[in-house]
Amino acid sequence: MNSENMIKRAQLSYAQQRLFKGKALIIYGARQVGKTTFCEQLLQGLQKKVLRLNGDYITTRQELAEPSIAELQRIIGDHEVVFIDEAQRLKEPGLLLKIIVDQMPQVQVIATGSSSFTLAGHVNEPLTGRKYVLHLSPLSYRELVDHTDYLSEKNALSSRLLYGSYPEVVTDPDMAEEHLRLLAESYLYKDLFALEEINRPQLFDKLIQALALQVGNEVRLSELAQTVGADHKTTAKYLDLLEQAFVIFMLPAFSRNVRNEIKKGRKVYFYDNGIINAITSNFNTLNNRNDVGALWENYMVAERRKFLEQQRLFRRTFFWRTTQQQEVDYIEEEGEQLMAVEFKWKDKGKKDVPLTFRKAYPHATSQVISSADYHEFLYPI
Repeated sequence: MNSENMIKRAQLSYAQQRLFKGKALIIYGARQVGKTTFCEQLLQGLQKKVLRLNGDYITTRQELAEPSIAELQRIIGDHEVVFIDEAQRLKEPGLLLKIIVDQMPQVQVIATGSSSFTLAGHVNEPLTGRKYVLHLSPLSYRELVDHTDYLSEKNALSSRLLYGSYPEVVTDPDMAEEHLRLLAESYLYKDLFALEEINRPQLFDKLIQALALQVGNEVRLSELAQTVGADHKTTAKYLDLLEQAFVIFMLPAFSRNVRNEIKKGRKVYFYDNGIINAITSNFNTLNNRNDVGALWENYMVAERRKFLEQQRLFRRTFFWRTTQQQEVDYIEEEGEQLMAVEFKWKDKGKKDVPLTFRKAYPHATSQVISSADYHEFLYPI
């Protein structure tokens, strides 16, 4: 994609404002979400001398394995910016970045990592107080509306529910299925399979398929372990790794000790709808599917999550359910304010959130959002 057609990312301004403040800039995200392109956009207008390093290259890993300060100074030379792509592949990325930040304060370090479980595990302690962090997701509704216009993106809704919004899928829609199959079969789990912890790939495949088929439903660890034929500990570990690799995220149950509320449940969502359909090998049109409601719910919850992250709005998110199966799809909490949301694909016969919830939480706002009126939820003015 040439520079004129690059889709501007919502977090670009945030990143630009935090350069040359004496801290490293760490950019996390799944593979193929556009981290390298984001960094190139970030570097474009800097007018600075940039050293580009890539942790995927074995020579880079060898050179940066245990460098002294003198060696690092030779490698960096008179460059004003050091950009390290796929930094999680380095031996001790956190210590390396700490040395540069502490010993070369005139140099701005930018590092990307496709898996937080490796990079975050190695950078959090060494870089305490020395880093800014942002998470890059697949393209968001807001970014796509800003790139084209409201009507164009509304017309693309069915495509988003089927194919998602990874950059390569959006810019090359004719090859969407192929791109997604490649992602789901190879790229997305590359770092996971590189870990010693993933020693049962067939079990892992069963787990990810079970999750894709249960989107929008409450996931119980015991039932999930039984479905995939694994013990609780292994299932929980794999779930945690998938979450840290930015493939899935979870909503816990909301409870304030009202009688009959489910207190320990959780629902699992995928960051991208296209990955769900690639995992289940189902790209049938929406008219020929019985899971449109689940796809719609996943899309809305994931897009709202992107909006909150991109705007750096720190709100807690949940679902709500009682033992009598009354439920609210999505709850957002900010301070003492509660917002309860039900997602309905079609607006025919839309109902409010359950009366039990409204009585228990009379100060909460509530709404039912359909495909006819979702814009303001994902793109508040």
